[in-house]
Amino acid sequence: MMNTVGRWVPLFFVLWATWETALSVTRYSIPEEMERGSVVANLAADLGLDVSGLAQREVKLDIFHNNKYLDINKRTGELFIVNNIDRETLCPTKTTTCFLKLDLIIESPLRIFNIELGITDINDNAPHFRRDKIELDISESATPGERFSLPNAFDPDVGANTVNTYKLSESEHFTVDIHSGSDGTKYVDLVLMKALDREEMAVHNLILTAIDGGVPARSGTASIIVRVQDTNDNAPQFDQTVYSLNMSENSPAGTVVVKLNATDADEGPNADLTYSFTLYTSEKTQEMFSLNSKTGEIAVKGTIDYEDMKIFEMFLEAKDNGPVQLSGQCRVTVYVKDMNDNYPEITIKSLKNTVDENIPVGSVIALVGVSDRDTGDNGKVNLTMNKSLPFILNQTSDYLYELLVSEPLDREVVPEYEIMLVVTDKGNPPLSDNETITVHLLDVNDNAPRFPQTFYTIPVMENNAPGALLSSLTAIDPDLHENQYLVYFIIEKEIVNTSMSMLFSINPENGNLYALKTFDYEIEKEFLFHIEARDSGVPPLSSNVTVHIIIMDQNDNTPLIVSPWRAHGSVVEEKIPRSTDKGTLIAKVIAIDSDSVHNSRITYQFLHNTDATLFSLDQYNGEIRTMRMFSYRDSRHQQLVVIAKDNGEPALSATVTVKLSTVETALKTYADMTEVPLGYDIFSDLNLYLVIGLGSVSFLLLITILVTIVLKCQKTKPSKAAPPCRNSVISERNSTIADSTLVSNDAYWYSLFLAETRKGKLVVRQPVPKGARYVVSSLPRSTGLTETSDSAASTLQYSK
Repeated sequence: MMNTVGRWVPLFFVLWATWETALSVTRYSIPEEMERGSVVANLAADLGLDVSGLAQREVKLDIFHNNKYLDINKRTGELFIVNNIDRETLCPTKTTTCFLKLDLIIESPLRIFNIELGITDINDNAPHFRRDKIELDISESATPGERFSLPNAFDPDVGANTVNTYKLSESEHFTVDIHSGSDGTKYVDLVLMKALDREEMAVHNLILTAIDGGVPARSGTASIIVRVQDTNDNAPQFDQTVYSLNMSENSPAGTVVVKLNATDADEGPNADLTYSFTLYTSEKTQEMFSLNSKTGEIAVKGTIDYEDMKIFEMFLEAKDNGPVQLSGQCRVTVYVKDMNDNYPEITIKSLKNTVDENIPVGSVIALVGVSDRDTGDNGKVNLTMNKSLPFILNQTSDYLYELLVSEPLDREVVPEYEIMLVVTDKGNPPLSDNETITVHLLDVNDNAPRFPQTFYTIPVMENNAPGALLSSLTAIDPDLHENQYLVYFIIEKEIVNTSMSMLFSINPENGNLYALKTFDYEIEKEFLFHIEARDSGVPPLSSNVTVHIIIMDQNDNTPLIVSPWRAHGSVVEEKIPRSTDKGTLIAKVIAIDSDSVHNSRITYQFLHNTDATLFSLDQYNGEIRTMRMFSYRDSRHQQLVVIAKDNGEPALSATVTVKLSTVETALKTYADMTEVPLGYDIFSDLNLYLVIGLGSVSFLLLITILVTIVLKCQKTKPSKAAPPCRNSVISERNSTIADSTLVSNDAYWYSLFLAETRKGKLVVRQPVPKGARYVVSSLPRSTGLTETSDSAASTLQYSK
């Protein structure tokens, strides 16, 4: 219960204080713009407050405004100014009364006093115009007494301090009239006192001053610019009323005769002039001369001829563009001076404008006539050509000429001629005219096709795809139409009964050269033939070019090891004495490669060596030698694996395994055997087999030649193509039989035979598996093999 009573007691005092203060308001009045710190009133004295007790009590001054303009001194109880008070800021509307309301709140006990502070106006603002420059457009036809409204000035002060009157700078044409509105606002009008003349003064500059009623008075000014608007009160005037001119006849169209000049003192549309002929000017004269309506320029329009009219007279006027047009007039007289005014003329009586390019020299192209209307020297004419051409003019009479061909013509050099004929009279100055005739040359097939080169060398990589584009052989023919249309074909040539058209094909329309088959460098290395380009003219002309096809080698053949001979597989077994000396030749590996020199370069390496300190291998000649003598620690059996690798990219290789067995008995080494002279009297098995092999080859070669001759005599048709085989050689159309065939069951003699015949006629194909039956074809190198075909039987076969 006590707590509830305690809460209601302060509230009761607040309501009582509010009610008490609402009954009385303390009012003060001060002028605006008082200095800071100025004392407005002593509130302690006016409100009956104890000054000594204010210091201990909380005193608060609550002002109903955003800015703190006033404060109270608690020691003296005085109300003083803190910030400058501007009545126009505090009360922006132009009201006569302006109040600043505030509450004085004193705690312990709570007391609230309402205070109103009236702010009185002082003359602290000068009148000003919303625009510093006032522009008026007044017609020069305006009558005196006419009024023109002006914007009034504004003064934020009130009462007597606001705008009171206006003054105008000295002017004989204008004054001002001041009148008040219902709210006391002063308005001003500009009054015209004297008629205006734009031609006398186009612009009037005035100063309007607004003055307030304060003490001292303040003022503001604005400039008034009066632009006098023109009225059409002046007529145009020409510089001269009569013009007399001389001009030559035949003056070109557009020649200016005279430029008239008229002026008008008015401005704007009233001064914009338009020139025109009057009705007194004849139609003939108006046809001969043109008049620029804007500039007054008279120029020649027709042909002025002295013989036709000697004097031209023109009557002109200039009109302005005012509402009521005013005009001025003048007269122009033109006297024509006689000249050599007739140009000579050219007449083409006959013309062949299209002729063959092989037209004979001396042929007539055209008949040309000349004339001149003048007489005497002015009527005498001469006909020439403007430049040197393969034509001449032959004068057959005074006024007739023949145009003749003077030199052979060539359409490919000049397809057409523009011949300008110039005729000139003998007047002073001379007059001339010209006529251009065009002579077109018809094409004659007089140019054979030409290749850019006389010899083409085309490299082709072997194993190419059939149908591959090798090159484009394009000839040029400067003729036209059918004389220019070219057809390409290969000139037939047979190499070993094989036509070039079976090896190569050329597109007859564009000269693209294609390969019809896959080439093998090891069989054919080059081809030489001719390609002809023939046009479609009548008669047709042609030319040919030599084509050299060079087959480029690829590394497509694996090295073939021919020594030492391997009777079973790729393993060779040898026996050597253990007493062999250091450096003794144990074996020699020989491999051959049918690729080109670069790809067939063989190097030898050990893939496996039982004892690297015991044997060495020469990488270039394949010789295997001992590096030291055998010792008791060395094994009785040694195994060497040698790889023969060619120089191609990627490299191909073959291997051979040499198994060595050492024996205590004295055996001849491989080196001793190879160094035995060829003429020794011991007839070994090796020599016997070699003689048998060579005899067999010779016999088979003879049989092959005989069979080939018989087949060619019978001229049998080609047999049906066999299944594709990579390494095959075919003849022209019907022969797949080689020159000779060797059959042997001894692979060792076959290997030695192949190695020896790389300098002769045999072609090495591939190694043959163990136990096979061998058929080896041989062809002389001079036969000119041209093609490797997948449709013929292989020349190297084997059967189990």
